[in-house]
Amino acid sequence: MHVSYEDALKAIAAANSDVVVMTAENRAAIRNLPRDLGERFIDVGICEQTLIGAASGLALRGRIPVVHALASFLTLRAFEFIRTDIGIPGLPVKLIGALPGFLSEANGPTHQSLEDIALMRSVPGVQIFCPADEQELVMGLQSIIDSPHPCYVRCNLRERCYKHNSEFHIGKAEIVSEGTDVTILAYGFLFQEALIASALLECRGVSVRLINLRMLEPVDEEVILESARETTLIVSLEDHFQRGGLFSILCELLVSNQLSCNVLPISFDRQWFKPALLDDALEHEGFTGDQIAKRILKVLKEKGGIQCQIPFASTKITRASRSLMSTMLAR
Repeated sequence: MHVSYEDALKAIAAANSDVVVMTAENRAAIRNLPRDLGERFIDVGICEQTLIGAASGLALRGRIPVVHALASFLTLRAFEFIRTDIGIPGLPVKLIGALPGFLSEANGPTHQSLEDIALMRSVPGVQIFCPADEQELVMGLQSIIDSPHPCYVRCNLRERCYKHNSEFHIGKAEIVSEGTDVTILAYGFLFQEALIASALLECRGVSVRLINLRMLEPVDEEVILESARETTLIVSLEDHFQRGGLFSILCELLVSNQLSCNVLPISFDRQWFKPALLDDALEHEGFTGDQIAKRILKVLKEKGGIQCQIPFASTKITRASRSLMSTMLAR
């Protein structure tokens, strides 16, 4: 049975009268909650700084505010308020950022949240949850709201891309497959493309360890370090700037533990993406599953770590084929 984010949040709020739902005129995912929550639903209008200020005041009075705004404006426009009013006192405000990364698709750079992880992880004590789909968002929502810490959620309401095989625990990754040739570290929306890339590589004789990190703060350090020791190549896949996100987390961990390994970052290096419909944006920027697989295979061959049994065809995988593969993986 499908449970939506709105349904899950409604049930949690019904069971806990301290939960207050707030928004800066971003109601798409929660449009039915005003009727159900009454005075516990607050819309401040397009005023993200006011949203955070009001949320911190409610948190000081024992409430658990769950605030909603576009990720780009929530983390940028209101950053000082998040840092000072929520981060420093460590208030349990939950920040739900809509349309992060590629999910803003046809919007230009002003609406593309590609530095949100870097900003949020720079504030001590702020947890960061990046669900792969709506199912995973629902799986983790209760734990996130119960946590005494502030948390930033890269909201992802996309349909289930995978039948998640483990319970949700804060700071724990989901190990989707074990492998010895390459580790793919992914989070959020791009986990779906990582699944496709993994399937394509496995068909060509590459042993893939696929890890859905789920949380970037706290991150599952043990899983990442084991992968660095046991696989030939680690790939960090993210719709975020290369600086400050997963690639930075990986590098920090390797240096801190005096480890060295081959690393392939697939992210945005000092550039925003070209606005387009989602499939077109992915293809133009080289983030489709087949494009990712080809990049990984190229690096593995250069390192001499793998002999591909079946070469990639020169033609692209069609969108219909990608859609069919996504459907099969989600079962």
